[in-house]
Amino acid sequence: MTFQDKRVWITGASSGIGEALAVAFHRAGARLILSARREGELKRVQSACGDTPNTQILPMDVSRQDEIAATTQAGLGLFGGVDILVLNAGISQRALTRDTDESVYRRLMEVNFFGPEAMTRALLPGMLAQKSGHIVVISSVAGKFGVPLRSGYSASKFALHGFYEALRAEEQRNGIYVTLVCPGWIRTEISVSALKADGAAYSKIDPELARGMSAEECARQILRGVAGKKNELVVAASREKMVVYLKRFTPNLVAWMMGRTP
Repeated sequence: MTFQDKRVWITGASSGIGEALAVAFHRAGARLILSARREGELKRVQSACGDTPNTQILPMDVSRQDEIAATTQAGLGLFGGVDILVLNAGISQRALTRDTDESVYRRLMEVNFFGPEAMTRALLPGMLAQKSGHIVVISSVAGKFGVPLRSGYSASKFALHGFYEALRAEEQRNGIYVTLVCPGWIRTEISVSALKADGAAYSKIDPELARGMSAEECARQILRGVAGKKNELVVAASREKMVVYLKRFTPNLVAWMMGRTP
């Protein structure tokens, strides 16, 4: 796979899947814009990519709607445009619906849906002007079926699928590709920052995550899917992929399975 000189902007690039994608795209020859809230961690990832002029950092908080327009313009100025936008920034949840404060749902939607949506619409005119662009949306298998303790997280990921499938239908004739990526259990610390019912951090690593696929292998599969311009890509162990396909063909069985999940 080669992405030689492709201009790639990755959000949520300071750790986990985003960091692994940054390293993988760098090795494939891309020019990178790395964004996240933590500037110090972005600099660390930049150094891992060689700290060259072809790897730039641009700190941002995707939930700050008032800053997205200005940040987008700054990003476009770094390399004169963007060829591939990777929307990876996100936050998870660990709480029963009946216990969860409304502010938690608002936060989940701001970070997981409204941030990517606003950034996409800010960058779309430039992609249309150059008659090419690829938007890579890091969703989740939880965007394919509802998962206990993640009602708001699943809702935000379901929203991504509806929005980006519609966008693809509107703009694919104009050279815009959209790839929806659905990771399963990937060995990252996403559960550490997941929101509890009161909005506090969960501060634990799920056992399933600890045993999951490495972020590096996940990134490798994502790059292969992007290179092949896949519409959708499930990056997960076979047991997790099985549930995705069961939901399509036997939804009642999956509903029963989820009801028995601790």
